[in-house]
Amino acid sequence: MKKLCAIRDICRALGVFESDFLKEHDISLNEGMILCSLKESRLSSGEIAKQINLTCSNTSKLIRTIEERGYIERVLGEEDRRQMYFSLTSSGLEKVKKIEDDSTPLTGPLKKLVK
Repeated sequence: MKKLCAIRDICRALGVFESDFLKEHDISLNEGMILCSLKESRLSSGEIAKQINLTCSNTSKLIRTIEERGYIERVLGEEDRRQMYFSLTSSGLEKVKKIEDDSTPLTGPLKKLVK
């Protein structure tokens, strides 16, 4: 039961952080995680889904939302022109920089887990 209560506390703290993050950056935590994933390199939607541990369907919806906001763009594969990749736009890079400077406080167990 101790583990379950600890996980409950982590979920609660994560919910508080997600709400604060949304207010601060006007994007959801999952959208932010996509931007974080694309910071290093371009990725396919399947690769993004694996990195953020969501279904391909949910990931596609998130990609569409942040693409409409101008944070990411589609890039055709060089070897296989049928393959679609996503990369950050200049607006996306600016958003990532703002997120890196984030001052949203971590509470409870998240404070111990994230340094």
